[in-house]
Amino acid sequence: MIDNVILGILMEGPQTGYGLKSIIEQSVGFFYSASYGSLYPALKRLAEQGAISLLESDGSKNKKLYALEPSGRERFLEWLGEPLTRSRNEHLLKFFFYDYLAEPLRGERLAGFHAVLREELGRLAAVKQIVDKETEELENPENYRFRLSVLTYGFRYLEMAERWLGDLRSKETGKHHHAGQGPAAEENKDE
Repeated sequence: MIDNVILGILMEGPQTGYGLKSIIEQSVGFFYSASYGSLYPALKRLAEQGAISLLESDGSKNKKLYALEPSGRERFLEWLGEPLTRSRNEHLLKFFFYDYLAEPLRGERLAGFHAVLREELGRLAAVKQIVDKETEELENPENYRFRLSVLTYGFRYLEMAERWLGDLRSKETGKHHHAGQGPAAEENKDE
């Protein structure tokens, strides 16, 4: 996946490794993250495959500038044209089995995840305000409609997830376990 993210960013123009990492964090960082430990091996691999090339940056040998090659562009567009699929959400898989998790730990994990969702929602709201202002100044904002739609999707998804988790936590804290109320209750009644 990181290879395609790199190629997609380089469609805009050459970048340093640091620049790529910054762009990833500021653009697709809501739903995709990349460490330097995965970024630089991917850059090396892509260069070895001839998908990208290395340029000198402002006469400095310390700054490597990566540029997209025609084969990299072709590879990226081929990947982009593949049918869309849904990725797995590990947190939902865990939630499905949370009836088996002891109540104190379950409550702690739900509260922690809820705090993370609220923080991400606040961060994305701030990004959305900045992007909305910048979009007003664009000559042809419709040329960026898919990028902007991802931001809208992320914001709406986080709003929905935060509300859903808040409802779940309200039900969790409002109930008292009785025998027969799920696997964790059965497990806890014997303690």
